Amino acid sequence: MLTNGQLIFGILFAIVFAVILIYTYRKDLKLHRKHYKGSIWILIAFIAFILMILAVKYMFT
Repeated sequence: MLTNGQLIFGILFAIVFAVILIYTYRKDLKLHRKHYKGSIWILIAFIAFILMILAVKYMFT
């Protein structure tokens, strides 16, 4: 069980952490576009691989 103080701290921490992450990402957006061009294909391949593993799992069970 969490106390009220712990719950409030956790919620505030998550909100502040998300805001800081968004701020830093927006600040470095030009660098990300320059250095990570084409990395979306790696993400698509990774998701396709995971989906293929799940398909095989459910085909044989």
